[in-house]
Amino acid sequence: MLLVGHQPNYLPYLGFVHKIAQADAFVLVDNVQFVKRGPFGWIHRNRVLTRQGPLWLTVPVLTKGKFTQTIQETTINNALPWAHKHWRTIEIAYGKARHFARYAPPFAELYARRWEKLTDLNEALILAILAAFEIDVPVQKASALGVSGKATEYVINLCRKAGADAYLSGVHGQDYLEPARFQAEGIALRFQAFAHPVYPQAHPGAFTANLSAIDLLFNCGPESRKILLVS
Repeated sequence: MLLVGHQPNYLPYLGFVHKIAQADAFVLVDNVQFVKRGPFGWIHRNRVLTRQGPLWLTVPVLTKGKFTQTIQETTINNALPWAHKHWRTIEIAYGKARHFARYAPPFAELYARRWEKLTDLNEALILAILAAFEIDVPVQKASALGVSGKATEYVINLCRKAGADAYLSGVHGQDYLEPARFQAEGIALRFQAFAHPVYPQAHPGAFTANLSAIDLLFNCGPESRKILLVS
């Protein structure tokens, strides 16, 4: 069984979805430290394409005095009207996109709910995206599996708990994962090969890559899965 694990990113980009599509099972890595910036700073934010260009959508979270909190512990700051603002931005950005009306309702419903935990919001959005792309892969949470450890040890334990004999990592895994240890455990370690597809976007100008996956979905609809997987 080929396993993929990743932090529950907010409105994740196409490479995230592409990696899950290759797997037999997916684990949301929610019991590691929440990070606001750097290469892992996509847990509470992502970008959509507006007429003025790419725009960040950032979920406000409570971090004061909580510098070591895990993703599953991270609470949304609902004193700010972020959900209405995010959905209104998405409506304005993609309302005239060819397939917005068909794919928008499940997302509109999610933004109409009140969310307390960031991980619950992100999981719901990820599941909605996977369903829209017709990707049927079982999803579990690392916290529910009781996974612990760091770096290579963590991923090996993740595979053990999930019963996987192969693991697909993103390209950044090459910076910290130790192939020899996976080999010793009888776990095949692979690294994702992802080439970002180019497709028609709602707004004129040069193509903008690395946006939320909803950009492809609202623009290309039923063809989105094919476009993604041939990349």
